[in-house]
Amino acid sequence: MTDYASYPSLRDKPVFVSGGGSGIGESIVEHFCRQQARVFFVDINEEASTALVDRLKAEGLAAPVFRRCDLRDIADLRKAVAEAKEAVGPIRILVNNAAHDQRHAPETVEPDYWDDRMAVNLRHQFFAAQAVQPMMQAAGGGSIINFGSVSWRLKQGNMPAYTTAKAGVEGLTRGLARDWGKQHIRVNTVMPGWVITQRQKDLWLTPEADARRAEDQCIPDYVMPVHLAQMVLWLSADDSALCTGQTFVVDAGWATGL
Repeated sequence: MTDYASYPSLRDKPVFVSGGGSGIGESIVEHFCRQQARVFFVDINEEASTALVDRLKAEGLAAPVFRRCDLRDIADLRKAVAEAKEAVGPIRILVNNAAHDQRHAPETVEPDYWDDRMAVNLRHQFFAAQAVQPMMQAAGGGSIINFGSVSWRLKQGNMPAYTTAKAGVEGLTRGLARDWGKQHIRVNTVMPGWVITQRQKDLWLTPEADARRAEDQCIPDYVMPVHLAQMVLWLSADDSALCTGQTFVVDAGWATGL
């Protein structure tokens, strides 16, 4: 493994990660565990999440705590945050990672589908932040990291509900950064480019699309989950103590400035 930075301020910090069972979220959970943080994560995929816990245990790391949660159910999300407090301590770091980039033509969208995409990609981020805010305020501060997407900046089509939700993430971040800044609660957005997870390989990484990706990025290398995890660690650590209300793009130079 690459010799990435170690952050002493993350040791024993209670962390809550949504969508932590696979893809970007899996890498985030793993790297927090490698920093010796106390990690609680939720996901709807029990099989993948349990496998992750077992793998980290086998590697000798302090195992994260997993709980199944459908983030469309806000009452259950609130229960999960309360359980996380009991399991790992009052949450000091929240990573709102969970999302689903299902494609959909605008002509096919009905109100129920639109509402579901907002629930999957945006609404839970606010309510998770609301749930952890009292803990962070009582502790003297914390870091909330919301996941956005370059898709809306690129004017990407064929998923208008997703791009609308992801554009909304940045507005949510900036508003909460102002609301809670006096409490030393930092709120930032991480905006991934095209991150090559297994799902992307299975569904969309054709040779033609891969060639366009390499041409459009300033650096042609694949953006991998670990690259997002490393940005999340820095934004969670004391090293970024005065960074708030900002968007940090990790896209190999694809969408920056658009």
